[in-house]
Amino acid sequence: MAAEELTLQSHIQHHLTNAKMCNTENGIAFNKACSEAGFWTWHIDTLAWSIGLGILFLIIFRSAAKKAHTGVPGKFQCFIEMIVEFVSDNVRDTFHGKSKLIAPLALTIFVWVFLMNLMDLVPVDFLPALAGWIGETFFGVPSHDVYMKVVPTTDINMTAALAIGVFLLMIGYGIRMKGMVGFIKELTLHPFNSSNTVVQIILIPFNLLLETIALVAKPFSLALRLFGNLYAGELIFILIGAIGLMQLPLHFVWAVFHILVIVLQAFVFMMLTIVYLSMASSESH
Repeated sequence: MAAEELTLQSHIQHHLTNAKMCNTENGIAFNKACSEAGFWTWHIDTLAWSIGLGILFLIIFRSAAKKAHTGVPGKFQCFIEMIVEFVSDNVRDTFHGKSKLIAPLALTIFVWVFLMNLMDLVPVDFLPALAGWIGETFFGVPSHDVYMKVVPTTDINMTAALAIGVFLLMIGYGIRMKGMVGFIKELTLHPFNSSNTVVQIILIPFNLLLETIALVAKPFSLALRLFGNLYAGELIFILIGAIGLMQLPLHFVWAVFHILVIVLQAFVFMMLTIVYLSMASSESH
């Protein structure tokens, strides 16, 4: 690795850079060649790890479902049943509508986000160094030109994609439960209203502005909260990793504390999703 790449700043920058793939005039390009590729740049490490962890979630829960029986459950079945019951209880207490989608959606969000967050506990240099060795050994790419971010939720593109999915469900549930007319009325006739028709018409632009801001703020809060907490945690792991072999005791201490953050952020994302969908499906207006 070049001398300038041994600085703390370059070390941090390397760990916080995604592996990119894009399509240019000269064909498919990777990493630094994608710096001016624009919007259509794929973060292939985020995609690979998030999809892989999603498949792992499906395999684990499918295996538990196939092995489930009415007798005394084993430890694995007990553990999976505890997670399912935990999510089911929260959905039952929080979601006040009727939908067969919400519980499976909440379970998927909680476990998938948890698994993606859990990658933060892998020693920060291990997988990037392994990727660099593979790139240099088998493909002739210098190790410092190989990037690998293994925590998908430290990529704002991933958390924003999750939040946009929830946002579309909110709109869908709002229209489904209230109808298009009812959904439009909710955006235009609240929070300010009047029995005077002329005054109500005057208030419509103000209501629309406030309700639109409140609606759009929800996916922003989902995306930025998850991203910010995991990005900050990853940055601390990177700073600890920069001190060399002496990182292990500090890594362990921070990892023990960070376990709480990993679980809590998955739980918060799940609960806010349930709350937002419950609000969207409410017929109180």
